[in-house]
Amino acid sequence: MIFSNTPHPDTLKSLADVKLMPFWLDDPARPEPASGLTEYIKADLVVIGAGFTGLWTALTAKQADPARDVVLLEAGETGCGASGRNGGFVASSLTHSFQNGLNRWPKELRKLVELGHKNLEGIEETIKQFNIDCDFIRSGEINVANEEYQIEELREEAEHSAQYGEHIQFLDQQQMRAIANSPTYLAGIHDHSVAMVNPAQLAWGLRRACLEVGVRFFEGTQVIELEEKRDSVVIKTSYGQVESKKVALATNAFPPLLKHLSFYVVPVYDYVLMTEPLSIEQRAAIGWDGREGLSDNGNQFHYYRTSADGRILWGGFDAIYYRNNEVASHLENRPESFARLAEHFFQTFPQLMGLRFTHAWGGVIDTCSRYTAFWGKAYHGKVVYAMGYTGLGVGASRFGAQVMLDLLDDKTTERTELQMVKSKPFPFPPEPFRSPIVNFTRWSLNRADDNGGKRNLWLKILDALGLGFDS
Repeated sequence: MIFSNTPHPDTLKSLADVKLMPFWLDDPARPEPASGLTEYIKADLVVIGAGFTGLWTALTAKQADPARDVVLLEAGETGCGASGRNGGFVASSLTHSFQNGLNRWPKELRKLVELGHKNLEGIEETIKQFNIDCDFIRSGEINVANEEYQIEELREEAEHSAQYGEHIQFLDQQQMRAIANSPTYLAGIHDHSVAMVNPAQLAWGLRRACLEVGVRFFEGTQVIELEEKRDSVVIKTSYGQVESKKVALATNAFPPLLKHLSFYVVPVYDYVLMTEPLSIEQRAAIGWDGREGLSDNGNQFHYYRTSADGRILWGGFDAIYYRNNEVASHLENRPESFARLAEHFFQTFPQLMGLRFTHAWGGVIDTCSRYTAFWGKAYHGKVVYAMGYTGLGVGASRFGAQVMLDLLDDKTTERTELQMVKSKPFPFPPEPFRSPIVNFTRWSLNRADDNGGKRNLWLKILDALGLGFDS
């Protein structure tokens, strides 16, 4: 199905009363922020950024060595960035998708699949250990074909991935529509190694867990500069400083403290809508009682899922890069993207026409050219970073944190020996070349979706070079 981008007047009415903030963060259970750092302190490990990567790093470090003095610094509040704005898909995949992993690391893909499954199990175990109430459900994700050419692609993926230890089931049209009823569905594949979660509640639960094990927490604390000393690094903030033996950078899409990292990551804005709770009649019209996550199989795709109170989250498709790597709060409101999302929603579920959206928001994704996280060291190994999750970091961030700690502690593990960990993505060119290249790539991907998946010469060149761009 080729989605129309011209909003119907009734579609626009559905957006009349939206609140411009993330639904997940609009929660009275949101914790009071910790105080900011206003003094000079010392630590064994400082983690910068209280999103999923930073939270998992701090918690894992403290659990491994309770005597280790761990400090976590956050410029805003816990989960205020991508961790509180995403769809809540907790995938086992560490490589963004099976096909992406197969294209890039075929020799170690079986190991990556195994580690990904163990990672998802570890997330669930931690949620149980600390009694984190975050609506964690192992419902799986279904990738939907709504164009004829996609059906065989999905069938082949289901068959091929089984050889590497994945648990993916092909669904024909009848089976697909029995799960969720949309006239656009032609087939699907159900990946059972995916969970759904309320991401903000998970972040807040990990925050509480960090505090319980003794992590020192400072929010509203913007890190300005890192200064290397002989045996330590001084982390300078607006009103205080920390001198630490080791530093873990978990700032993802936000402007990096190591300037060269801006060549490896493009901050891309993704936009999301949340509906009001569905009535009993509306729910009966679409089915979808298993609370599976759903996504399209196009280059520009939607992802969507249901919430605990019976709403539908609908996001994706647009992936907007703003010139000069701009990241700013005003970019979270993009009416044209919200209107396009609403139009596509009612094309997918026409039986829900009249449903209204209550929340609309945007969030920034740390996109890299290989779609998966990458790691590196700085300041003679005293600083390590992880970034580049490209929209699939809710699950992979825990693995990313484990790799960071391995690298900080100079440990050789099965994780650090992976080629995926040892290698870097291809860098993006600087401005003024970056904007036209990114935008032309997005245009080419859209053209491919409109032309039966046929990729133009530019996309074929990127494929040959092992590069890409994805929402």
